[in-house]
Amino acid sequence: MAEKTRVSMGGDIRTTAEAAEAAALPEAYSVEITAGGELRAGNVPSREMQGRKPRPHKSEAEWAYERIVLYIKSFEEGLDNDHEVGMGFVGSDAGSLRIQGMGYFPPDMITFNGVSESGSRMQMIQHVHQLNVLLVSQPKVDREHAPNRIGFRLAAKLADAADEE
Repeated sequence: MAEKTRVSMGGDIRTTAEAAEAAALPEAYSVEITAGGELRAGNVPSREMQGRKPRPHKSEAEWAYERIVLYIKSFEEGLDNDHEVGMGFVGSDAGSLRIQGMGYFPPDMITFNGVSESGSRMQMIQHVHQLNVLLVSQPKVDREHAPNRIGFRLAAKLADAADEE
C-alpha cells in the first residue's frame, strides 16, 4: 500500500507519516528525578520539543504513561523504606533498571530512564502496543536518605498538569 502524500501550505510535499510525526514531535514529554531529588526535563529527542501543548485528545502514549505512573505509585505503596522501584527485563541479560524517569513520545512511544545495577545509564524505549513493564523491588542505593518514590512525584506532576488545563 503506497503512502499518501500531502502538500503543506509552504508547498512542501510530505508523506502522511512525516506529517503525523511533525505534528507529534512538539508534544514529547519526559521527566526525571535527580540524585538530589529535584524534577528536571528528561531525555527527549530534541531540546525544542520540551514544551507541552494542551490537546483535545490524548495519544496512546500519553494514556499509557499516565496509567503506568499510577501502577508505579501503587507498587511503591507496598515497599518498605529500604527499597525503591525498578524495572526488570524478561528474556534479556540486561538485569534491571532503577527507574529515575519516564516519558512519552506521541503517538505511540514510552520511555523509561534510569541506571543499571552497576550504575550505568539506561533508557528503554517501547512501543505502546508491545508494552510490558515488570516492576521490581530493589534495595535503595542511598542508605542515609528516604527512598526515592518516583511514582508519587510523577502522579503529583500529572495532577498539577490536569489542574492547569
